[in-house]
Amino acid sequence: MPTTLQKVRKQIAKKKGGQLGAMHDGSRNMRRLRAAGGRDDKLIKLAASKKRQNQPLLERAHYFQEAVRNNGVQPLEIDAIHSLIKTFVHQHDEELSELKKERRSGRPASTKEDLLTIKIAADEKEYEKGFYLPDLTDIDTVMALDRWEDSAWAYLSTLKWVRLSSSGSIQQTKFPPTGAS
Repeated sequence: MPTTLQKVRKQIAKKKGGQLGAMHDGSRNMRRLRAAGGRDDKLIKLAASKKRQNQPLLERAHYFQEAVRNNGVQPLEIDAIHSLIKTFVHQHDEELSELKKERRSGRPASTKEDLLTIKIAADEKEYEKGFYLPDLTDIDTVMALDRWEDSAWAYLSTLKWVRLSSSGSIQQTKFPPTGAS
């Protein structure tokens, strides 16, 4: 949590003898307080944006962590990894079909239905080109993935990551993913 505002407030209170209310709006100290508050707000917004951006990769890593644990923390064969990817890509199919059934005929799709359709299509396209996941064929990566705690973003960079396409080609890549990796 940003502490700039707290530090500035403490410095001003120390200088003023503990009385923060004795300042007028245009004073130098009030400008310092407003600037510090603005910096804190900006940092909070950036942190929330980064967390929202990282969430899909955390969910993906958690899914494959559960799959590895269900397999007894052993490396997986390529066929098993392909079936896991297909399950991951189509995990929202039931919810999508429920939304389609609930919708009356002639009505437009709901926002949630549109978002699920887009997500499934994007995951399918990624799977064709190369699905981004930890290297589940490597014993060291599997062991490290088992030790991973769900919210530790920095720990994920220690794992080996690959892109596995639906045709079966495997390409080594880095974490976090970029457009070129």
